[in-house]
Amino acid sequence: MIIIEGFEKAKARLSRLNIEINQTVSPVLQSRLRSLFGTEDAEMAVAKIIAEVREQGDTALKDLTRRIDGIELGSLEVSRKEIADAYKSVPLEMVTALKTAAERVKGFYSAQKRLIWEKSLNRRSGQIVRPLERVGLYVPGGMASYPSTVLMTAIPARVAGVRDVIIVTPPAKSGSVPPVTLVAADIAGDCRVFAIGGAQAVAALAYGTESVPAVDKICGPGNIFVMLAKKLVFGAVDIDGLEGPSELLIVADETADPVFCAADLLAQAEHDAMARAVLVITSRRKADEVLAELNRQLETLPRRQIIDVSLENGLIAVVNNVDQAITLANLYAPEHLGLMVDGASDLIGRFTNAGCVFVGGYASVVTGDYIAGPSHVLPTGGTARFSSPLNVGDFMKLIDIVNIGRSELKRIASAAITIARAEGLEAHARALEKRLEKNRKR
Repeated sequence: MIIIEGFEKAKARLSRLNIEINQTVSPVLQSRLRSLFGTEDAEMAVAKIIAEVREQGDTALKDLTRRIDGIELGSLEVSRKEIADAYKSVPLEMVTALKTAAERVKGFYSAQKRLIWEKSLNRRSGQIVRPLERVGLYVPGGMASYPSTVLMTAIPARVAGVRDVIIVTPPAKSGSVPPVTLVAADIAGDCRVFAIGGAQAVAALAYGTESVPAVDKICGPGNIFVMLAKKLVFGAVDIDGLEGPSELLIVADETADPVFCAADLLAQAEHDAMARAVLVITSRRKADEVLAELNRQLETLPRRQIIDVSLENGLIAVVNNVDQAITLANLYAPEHLGLMVDGASDLIGRFTNAGCVFVGGYASVVTGDYIAGPSHVLPTGGTARFSSPLNVGDFMKLIDIVNIGRSELKRIASAAITIARAEGLEAHARALEKRLEKNRKR
């Protein structure tokens, strides 16, 4: 992790006006794509996967899983009995922790739903709110399990009132889904679970197969193939966004605890080799302390190899004051924004671009990953400039209502008729004139 000094140097490193999906894959993966799909281009390979699923349904899902992952699948859907039996394999402490997290997530989004409904229902705006009927949630898996992602995606959907919640997640080599993922799906609220992953799972959700129902929207994080699949099926279904590698920017000053700063930077880097950790700090002395502490803590971490690669993309930027740090944070628009500065709460209003803001030294980003309440599915890659974290609003839609009587039409029709004729749409104008004529005869 390098240290640079000066606002202009930091601005050059943190500016990302051209936001693109990184479609770069390793030479090894390019070779594998060529052998499987006849192309080294990831997006072209994903397009072929989607086409196979659309044409062959469940057969393609099983065949692709065998070819890509070397896993033979029997039934694609996890049975209710298997979900119920999963509790036997998960320690009680873990079940309790998941229930605690679920209650906090549910509480956060229940409050948000009340605000949305109150705003809609108390205004004479002519709108009604309706939940989506069926959504698909992608939960990463395969080599690891992510029950937190189940809670952070399924619970907002359930709170919003979604009728059918469909979870897809890559199976383990045995073809099964980890029990802890199934327990989380049950705690989140009666979700159907399918043991499929990758681009083929996204295609199944978008277009449906014999077993997998087509959904209205697909949400949840995934690898580059999942991202590209979401991009390609958008339009047939809605998507939440194109989430990229996880990222953290911490704004700190002389009062920041270097132990806390280093710990959160390491936790961020631990996600994967492409995760990015950034510290913008107002003191060179404190920057050196954080770097020294980071190296000390790193010595005993089991995922050090991954962290080392991630930190090569990391950065510590020393600037003159907090004002400059805030400017850089808004420019970078981070997924996670940590505030370890004096009077952090008073500065919240000055930040315009961030997925989630963690205020003060004790508000570790890790609390947001698991237990704080808001979803950890956040905008990445600078997209916090124009997009929001996953929330109940993602699972709702507004329907406009036009309810106009004779007297109101009489007041507004002439303006509409004038505009219609200016646009050359005579039938539009006459549709209103017919009503005015009939109204005069009454």
